[in-house]
Amino acid sequence: MSQVHRALLSVSDKAGIVEFAGGLHELGVELISTGGTARALAEAGLAVREVAHVTGFPELLDGRVKTLHPGIHAGLLARRGDPAHMRQLAHYGIDPIDLVAVNLYPFEQTAAHPGASFEEVVENIDIGGPAMIRAAAKNHAGVAVLVEPAQYGPVLEELRRHDRRLSAETRRRLAQEAFRRTAQYDAAIAAWLRAPVTARPAAAEAPPLFPPVLRLEAERVTGLRYGENPHQEAALYRPLGSALGVGAARQLHGPELSYNNLLDLSAALGLLLEFEEPAVVVIKHTNPCGAAVGPDAASAFERARASDPVSIYGGIVGLNRTVDLAMVGALAGILLEILLAPGFAPEALDELRRTKKKLRVLEVPTGRQGWPARPLEVRSVLGGLLVQEADLADLDPGACKVVSRREPTPAEWQGLRFAWRVAKHAKSNAIVLSSVDQVLGVGAGQMSRVDAARLAVMRAREHGHALAGAVVASDGFFPFRDGLDVVAEAGARAVIHPGGSIRDADVIAAADERGMAMVLTGVRHFRH
Repeated sequence: MSQVHRALLSVSDKAGIVEFAGGLHELGVELISTGGTARALAEAGLAVREVAHVTGFPELLDGRVKTLHPGIHAGLLARRGDPAHMRQLAHYGIDPIDLVAVNLYPFEQTAAHPGASFEEVVENIDIGGPAMIRAAAKNHAGVAVLVEPAQYGPVLEELRRHDRRLSAETRRRLAQEAFRRTAQYDAAIAAWLRAPVTARPAAAEAPPLFPPVLRLEAERVTGLRYGENPHQEAALYRPLGSALGVGAARQLHGPELSYNNLLDLSAALGLLLEFEEPAVVVIKHTNPCGAAVGPDAASAFERARASDPVSIYGGIVGLNRTVDLAMVGALAGILLEILLAPGFAPEALDELRRTKKKLRVLEVPTGRQGWPARPLEVRSVLGGLLVQEADLADLDPGACKVVSRREPTPAEWQGLRFAWRVAKHAKSNAIVLSSVDQVLGVGAGQMSRVDAARLAVMRAREHGHALAGAVVASDGFFPFRDGLDVVAEAGARAVIHPGGSIRDADVIAAADERGMAMVLTGVRHFRH
């Protein structure tokens, strides 16, 4: 563990750099820096040596050449344990550099900006930065390299604890992260240059949604006890830089999460993202078996529980409001795997820890703030990957078409919108029976739509739900009238589905025959 005596700081993103440099200065580390970074450190009152004083050259070519000099790279690449290397440094008056903090010109952000010119994007291709990062990472036996502000705090803390020393494990990990960053950076440049110049005559276009080469990078969050079954090994990874969805979940209590827990957690969160009003969902084997909205979380929970009071046992409950003591009381006597919410009142969390020893309690954002406009989903198939846009399409009333003689009533419209949102998250073929604000029965994952309809009716009746006046959502069109007949005979009065079958006319005629209102959306929500 060699000591850090000299650090080179040269960053485009200056978040946290003054604080980091201040900590190094307090430890007695000499600071070397370039351009804007040097000015920021000097303005903060820190003693800093300009790179130009090290190299003997000013910045050249409008800043294109600053650090590309033996005075910098020999100081980075010299093997500390090689006497010949150290003699050469001494002969030429070059000081070793023990730590480098570099983040790169914002190429990706510039290339993604619709108004950026070709020349502007090219000028944001960093040359000296990647060269320094790679040199320091290659020589990580004696040099530490940092490439993002999140690394500053942990590295500074280790230096403080160990008399300005970093362990070999830390330096190796930092080198791995450094090479990952330069590989990611070069891949982004290559992808941008791959696009024909004629496609961007005056401005750089945003990268395509589906690039010719897809590079996925993720960091392992944790190993799992096993996968879907005990004989399968598994681990959880989080996309690098992501703080959304399951990757943003924070476990507050309970046993470790299993592979199947995480699949159910994802399903619950996906359905919760559909609602802004207070909502509670119940998930079992990734399918919704209960869901409801209400004036508050407690009333929504009571209706969601009543949707299927049997299947909730051993299930996942998610809500989009803070859990309070009243909500904890409502959970008494119910065995759950997971409870997730955007927040927990301190007294509620204390009570859950006291009374629900085996309940996994997770705090996770349940709103769409921060999500990209067109997020992608990636799934593996044998020998390949499938990539698609996430299904975020909401019901567009303006695009809906009433095809029956009878228009839905206002209450039926409310129920149809609710059922349609839930049907998006049930496995195909899916039929959802609901009231205006509560799931009554779900038929999911069936090989035929009529069987899905029969299952939804059966489950609703099994739990004592009156179906007279219920509404129905189908994730795909009715290929025959038989599925519609099943829900109509059970008492449903309005139905919403995509339409598009060659037998739509027959299905519409069946709805009119039974006095039902029928709405076609033109949007399908298959979920395999």
